Amino acid sequence: MKKLLIIMTCIASLTIAACSRYHLVHKIDVQQGNVITQDEVNLLEPGMNRRQVQFVMGSPMIADVFHQDRWDYVYLLEPGYGETTEERVTLFFEDDQLSRITGTLHPDEAGSAAPSRPKQVTLVVPPEERVDPGIFNKLWHWMTFRKVGEASYVSSHDPGYSRTNKPSPVSSSEEQEHILLHRSEQAPAPFFITLPSAARCFLTCLGSAINGR
Repeated sequence: MKKLLIIMTCIASLTIAACSRYHLVHKIDVQQGNVITQDEVNLLEPGMNRRQVQFVMGSPMIADVFHQDRWDYVYLLEPGYGETTEERVTLFFEDDQLSRITGTLHPDEAGSAAPSRPKQVTLVVPPEERVDPGIFNKLWHWMTFRKVGEASYVSSHDPGYSRTNKPSPVSSSEEQEHILLHRSEQAPAPFFITLPSAARCFLTCLGSAINGR
């Protein structure tokens, strides 16, 4: 019986050890030290003072009291599953100016070049066309004494719209605003504005006819 228990224990131990390669338990990634990137190292230049270096790289992780002219930056990434990544950068100063850089990352001459300015792209938005609200919406706004906000952009189907007034893509924003305002002034009054007046006139005439009888 004892031999059977020993054999079963050995088999169970081997089985558990064999299952250790499967990620059954979640492990978090552990980061230690200063996050060091190649872009930050590319910004370092000989002759920079301590304040400029600290602005780019941050405060050093290791500052030796007996070697104040040496700053050590260490970054260690221990993923839950995978290989450990370690980056190390050591900066040396002479007369409070950066003189030498050593470690796993070095300034890249190609990457340290000043990036080109992004090209300015002008985006021209076409004028917005007003959508007819419909007879039911017009009647509802008239019954509730609410006015629909007048759109500053008129539809191309309106009589007051002229294609000659259409802003060209090369015109400036001020010219486009002036043209749009000019077009909106020339556009006829929307139908939903004149509807209450016409309805009141019709009701007045109908009431007069009934009283006349």
